[in-house]
Order: sequence, then structure tokens, then C-alpha cells
Amino acid sequence: MRNLIKIKGDASFRKFFRKKNKDNNSVIVFAKKEKQKNLIIYDAINKILIKNEILAPALYNENFNKHYIEVEDFGNKTIFKVLNKKNINKFSYFKKIIKLLNQIQIIQDIRVRNFKKKFYTIPKYDAKILVKEANLFCDWYAKKNLLKKKRKKFSNEYQKIIKVLTSKLELKNDVFVHRDFHVSNLMLVKNKIGVLDSQDAMIGNRAYDLASLIDDVRFKTSKKLKKKIYNFYIKEQKKLKIIKFKNDFEILSILRNLKIIGIFTRLAIRDGKKNYLKFIPYTWQLINMRINQNDLFKDLKDLLKKNFKKN
Repeated sequence: MRNLIKIKGDASFRKFFRKKNKDNNSVIVFAKKEKQKNLIIYDAINKILIKNEILAPALYNENFNKHYIEVEDFGNKTIFKVLNKKNINKFSYFKKIIKLLNQIQIIQDIRVRNFKKKFYTIPKYDAKILVKEANLFCDWYAKKNLLKKKRKKFSNEYQKIIKVLTSKLELKNDVFVHRDFHVSNLMLVKNKIGVLDSQDAMIGNRAYDLASLIDDVRFKTSKKLKKKIYNFYIKEQKKLKIIKFKNDFEILSILRNLKIIGIFTRLAIRDGKKNYLKFIPYTWQLINMRINQNDLFKDLKDLLKKNFKKN
């Protein structure tokens, strides 16, 4: 089609095109790989968000056989872009984001009928999945950066430590977790905040999305601002077990960012997307910041220091 303009993609196998229409533009999401997740599940989760009065792209058309869906266009103004402008009160935006997160976390719907007229149930984000994700660090980053004779020993020790850390999580897996909740996936749409990239949503720990937002590897924030955002979230909660929550927040931040180092290394090696490597040094900074705050991470800290001295 002549009226399609390619839009910058993300880390997934999807491609995005803006379709110029007379009244409103729309976005074509094209995916030949992982079609179920990138097209059907993406729309199913968006339906749940929309039902709960959260701004997410509504489905206009679908042609699953031709590998695409057509959805509402939220424009180009990501919160990431907004926050990078000069003289912006970042905290005022983060307060709005926290209020949005609170709305997301009270969603009760876990089952929805997709556009194929079948039911999709949001899965649980259990310890097994967290361990598997954290092991991406071994599978890709350690494999690339350690000699073969060192690798096996590191991998065995690392996996034991990760299993111990996941066993120390205290809160239930009982809230809607977006799983990629950060400012690059949030859009400013007519003064409201819209949510993108929700296809990986699960029912998990309420600390996960806050860790994703505050310890965002793509958007650098000061320790002071991180603390302000964290405290604002705590203040907004009524029945939060604060000590348990802090414990889980720190564990999940570290596990998530170890996973991200693995994923970004994989994107560079497997998919030729080398631009993701530039985020790894700051990801290490975030991991080290959390590791140094808590004795719970002593074994992990020692293991990483011994094997990756530069970081």
C-alpha cells in the first residue's frame, strides 16, 4: 500500500507501519514470527486494559493469515521523549505514571476472548519463569565474555544463587504485571498516558513493574528521583507490607536487569541489533547499585565481581 510509512521498531520480531487515513491514522503491526503473541495476545491484553479504562490501542482490523493487525495510532510522543526535553518536571510525570500503574494493578480480569473467538487466560509469572529469564545472562552474556573452562563453574554457581533469590520473594503473584513497564512504552495521548507493548503481561508480583519503571536501563535517572518515585508509590498504597515489598523490589530489579543484559547480548549476536549493547554499561550500574544496598546479594555480588571485574 502506498499510504504506509514505516515506523521505528523495537526489540521484537514485529514491524510497524503508520497508515494514513482521511480521518484518523492507524498503525499496522506486522509479525511473521511469534504471531500468536505479537498479534492475537497483544490485542487480547489491550482489550483487558481498555475494559478497565486504561488507554491501549484498540483493534480496527485483523488479517492473521497475512500476518498483521491494524490498531489505533497513539502518535509519536513517548513519555521517554517528553522527559528528555529541557526544563521538564520529571517527577510530575512519574506521579501520573504511578497512578496509572495503580490502576493497572487492580485489574481483576484474567480471561478474555481474542479476535479468533477463543479464550486467552493470562498466565502466572512464577519462580520457574523468573529463573529461566535470569539464566539468559548465562546463555548469552557469560557465554560471550567468559572462557569455556570458566563458564561451566560460573553457570552452576549463578543458577544456584538465582534459585535462592527467587525463593526469597515474599509477595504473592496476584496482580496484573505488564512486564515491560517503562517510559519508552508509555505514550502521551491528548494529556493522557497510553500503554503499548503489553503482549507479555502476566499475573505476578506487584513490585515487578515498579522495578521496571524506576530501574529503567534506557532512561537514566538520579538516585534521588528513583527514591522519590519509589516513596510516592508506597504512599499511594493502603495495605502494603513495606518491608516485604522492598525485599521483592530489589530482588526483581536485579533479576530483570540480568535478564536484560542477556537479551541485549542476544539481540546483538543473533539478530545483528548491535545498538542494544550501548545500554549494557548502565544496566550494570543499576545492578551494582541494588547489590550494594543489601547483604542478601553478597553471594551474587562476589560471583559477578570475580568473573566480570570491569563491571
